[in-house]
Amino acid sequence: MEASKTKQLVLLGVIAVVVVVLLCVFFFNRHNQVALEGPQGEIAADEVHSAAWGQFYPAHWDSYQTNMANTLNPSHFETKPYMKIIYAGTGFAAEFNEPRGHLYTIEDVKSIDSARQKSGASCFTCKSTQAPEMIKEYGDQYYLMSFDQMKDKITEPIGCLDCHDPKTMELRLTRPALIEALERQGQSVDKLTNQEMRSLVCAQCHVTYYFQPDSKKITFPWDKGLTAEEILNYFDEQNFTEWVHPVAGTNLVKARHAEYETFMGSTHQSAGLACADCHMPYTTVGNKKVSSHVWQSPLNNIEQSCTVCHRNGTEWLKTRVRTIQAQVKQSQDLAGAAVMEAINELKISRETPTVDKTKLQEAMALHREAQWYLDYVMVTNGYGFHNPTATLNNLNTAIDKAHKAVAKAREARR
Repeated sequence: MEASKTKQLVLLGVIAVVVVVLLCVFFFNRHNQVALEGPQGEIAADEVHSAAWGQFYPAHWDSYQTNMANTLNPSHFETKPYMKIIYAGTGFAAEFNEPRGHLYTIEDVKSIDSARQKSGASCFTCKSTQAPEMIKEYGDQYYLMSFDQMKDKITEPIGCLDCHDPKTMELRLTRPALIEALERQGQSVDKLTNQEMRSLVCAQCHVTYYFQPDSKKITFPWDKGLTAEEILNYFDEQNFTEWVHPVAGTNLVKARHAEYETFMGSTHQSAGLACADCHMPYTTVGNKKVSSHVWQSPLNNIEQSCTVCHRNGTEWLKTRVRTIQAQVKQSQDLAGAAVMEAINELKISRETPTVDKTKLQEAMALHREAQWYLDYVMVTNGYGFHNPTATLNNLNTAIDKAHKAVAKAREARR
């Protein structure tokens, strides 16, 4: 009898211990599980100060603040000296620096060479959370305002309001030029998927664009497509010229940081990835899951950005990236030399009294193409890794067109 009671007590004791252990595990997991940092308060609908958002999203705010460490902005001319000759006649020939972190946008744009400020208030469109409210306040007149008229009104750099709805935190588009470009393509902004949005919020700024001749309104030249060839065809059909090269005499158009366009159709994009998958990977801070807001090369946090999909090892991945970028830099330099030669030959031909003007115009048209394809690659971040195939094809086209421009310019002097 005593033995039976002892067994019962032991059994009850074991059950009690198991229950206690399960409860401990439950409460531990409940309080220590990794979860997305969620809403912790109400943010004003037009809150342009990212610090106010940071009070409710401290882990994300800390991540965002890390961008302050990205302070280097060396001149492009240090590695691409041919830029000064190619951009002659524009403010880019006076100064063209690598971009610093997003938190320096206002400081940097206000300190650029005055030759670069001729675009006026539009210079601030991709630099500040305040830009959408300025566009709303002034309407189309905003694009006609001078740089000086706007510079004292803008104080906040790129931040939360640019990409997020303050109420729901869902991604949203805030720049009219992108919304209008998508609508002209027949896309409904309301029907975009979240994965599409994880690239398109970047495409509000990381794209090529131009200013409408009369209204100076920022426009994305996407109506015929997103490739370098399709965009140049768009400009050619409109007979659009941004400036005339003072040495070559060629009517030219300027490419701008076409990261989004280059990424589209790439291996990674075709596999379903978005810009944020590589540049804003999920990380953990304590028991919080955070989408990294440190905008940088994926190689700087390769474990979170790359090895989630790639199992080849970090050294193999780094070697792969550097090989591609070295190949692109080599081809880019060859294209730069070829375009400079075309400019020099056009100068000689223009100064020749007996030049065949028809052939000279043909040579200028070839120079226009060569410089566009080179510029399209040259100003796009990543040294080709966003889309190696398209990038090298564009550089090959630039080299080919430049050599043909040289030959035609010489032929025009015979």
